[in-house]
Amino acid sequence: MTEHAHSHGHSHSHAHGVAPDADRRWLRSALILLTAYMTVEVVIGVVAQSLALISDAAHMLTDAVSIVLALVAMRLAARPARGGYTYGLKRAEILSAQANGITLLLLSVWLAYEAVERLISPPKVTGGLVLVTALAGIVVNLICTWLLSRANRSSLNVEGAYQHILTDLFGFVATALAGLIVLTTGFERADAIASLVVVVLMLRAGTGLVRESGRIFMEAAPTGVDPDALGERLAATDEVVEVHDLHIWLITSGQPALSAHILVAPGGDCHKVRRGLQELLSGEYGISHATLQVDHVGEQGSPDDVLTLSPRPETEPEEQTGHCEDAHGPVHRSGPHRR
Repeated sequence: MTEHAHSHGHSHSHAHGVAPDADRRWLRSALILLTAYMTVEVVIGVVAQSLALISDAAHMLTDAVSIVLALVAMRLAARPARGGYTYGLKRAEILSAQANGITLLLLSVWLAYEAVERLISPPKVTGGLVLVTALAGIVVNLICTWLLSRANRSSLNVEGAYQHILTDLFGFVATALAGLIVLTTGFERADAIASLVVVVLMLRAGTGLVRESGRIFMEAAPTGVDPDALGERLAATDEVVEVHDLHIWLITSGQPALSAHILVAPGGDCHKVRRGLQELLSGEYGISHATLQVDHVGEQGSPDDVLTLSPRPETEPEEQTGHCEDAHGPVHRSGPHRR
């Protein structure tokens, strides 16, 4: 066999991430509108003694903070990779998304406590003032929702800010209904009930953001990609004998990456196999950032620690030691085998 050194293939697409200039413009516009209305709503909420309005204002404050975090994270993520940060600061956007999720969860706990207290002992609520303010809030949040929908929501960072705004929009709808009920029936507990509706929406949005950002930090495979199925697909390629050390993760939103060790049959064309696999990954799975180490079977190490093409007398084929003694994860081979 001709001596063949490790072949490290890289296929990268550098058009990653969001369009910072366009997205920043949409986010800044929403931030200015939210901040102005939030200030007005706090004053009216105190005058009307409406927890629903105050909770909406508090949520709008987290909306504003979420947008500020998103803008800062975008600027950090745009910095080129240097020094010890070999991917740059792209995961600053995921930190921002996680912070947005956590603030939603914490705020929902506080609002739930306040709402329960007001259910037990409801204060006097000025229904008309609550209704008018909530209707104005619906208009403001509709505009802000539209502004953020124009940004790139494939970014979990932007999606975090969007979920804040969308939840606030639903909260204003609930508050408007509560104001109408108080105004027409005098049922003041409707204000606290509306706050509990907002709490449920906040819990749902916050849980989703924390879960998705947590998956990225734990380097889980992208949603919708089955690593085992992908490994089997790679192993079924012509001239590929084994695939191991297969890792699939997200660098940041919309930027999947993969690395794997590929063993090719003796006499196979490693470079051709690598190019074919990278085209498969890019075309079928959308993974354009792939690093593949491709070797011929048995070209490294001693006969005792490499994969052989026939079973050793004392072991079953599935029990043989692979090319790497400390291979991480399952080993994928063409043909029937145990995972």
